[in-house]
Amino acid sequence: MTRTATLKVPGATLYYEVLGNGPTLLIIPGGPQDAGVFAELSAALADRYTVVAYDPRGNSRTTFDGAPTPLDVSQQADDAAALIAAVGSPAYVLGTSGGAQIGLDLAVRHAQHVRALVAHEPPTMMLLDDPGPHVAANQALYDTYMRDGVDAAMGQFFSANGLGSDTPPAEVEMPPEAMEVFARVSGNFEYWLAHGMIALSSYVPDVDALRASTPRIVVAIGEQSVGQPIHEMSLGLAARLARDPVMFPGDHMGFEAMAEPFAEALHRALQD
Repeated sequence: MTRTATLKVPGATLYYEVLGNGPTLLIIPGGPQDAGVFAELSAALADRYTVVAYDPRGNSRTTFDGAPTPLDVSQQADDAAALIAAVGSPAYVLGTSGGAQIGLDLAVRHAQHVRALVAHEPPTMMLLDDPGPHVAANQALYDTYMRDGVDAAMGQFFSANGLGSDTPPAEVEMPPEAMEVFARVSGNFEYWLAHGMIALSSYVPDVDALRASTPRIVVAIGEQSVGQPIHEMSLGLAARLARDPVMFPGDHMGFEAMAEPFAEALHRALQD
């Protein structure tokens, strides 16, 4: 049974969920996502790990003490470290998308809390030889948000990244739990566009520290992401770390659409 709890950290109260038994596995969501997105993945891993998924600062059921503040990658990594310390340190860590950026900062600044990190498709555009086109695309997305609003910006984002629509097909009946998650995550789009998207993608991992770090770093890339911008960015990180990337099932959302095979790939990557 999933256990829910909260943890007070400086300036916020984190909401998190715990399922299973075994060594701690912390999942750091990307962008506007929250713990609910990982329900099937957590269930597939619960026989091997104590899986901890949470709502990052700025998303869903995690609350600020006062007014929302802009996303800061190091502050988010501090939150993750505090959560690991509260639940069971050290932890295996899966960070996906922007959550992988947070995981990379966590592995450098709080290495004592990390056994190994799987960085799944981090938007590490600043490690490319020429990040200019990606920087311009992010600025254009932010400009669309400021000019035309959340819906227009998210449509632009999903289209540019080959992720389909940000709304479920009208003919598809989603289970109530999925509808609840979809509504929560959709409610996070504005915070991500206003405060998170540029901060996460412009973060520059400390490659030298990561190469020398005690935690093992695995760069994971979705098999169906080949040709998408995130594939190029992930390869850029792997090249800078001088490590071969590991292919995972699915695309950028493979952990949700292909939860069971993704769980097996994750387990192998963590244990290798």
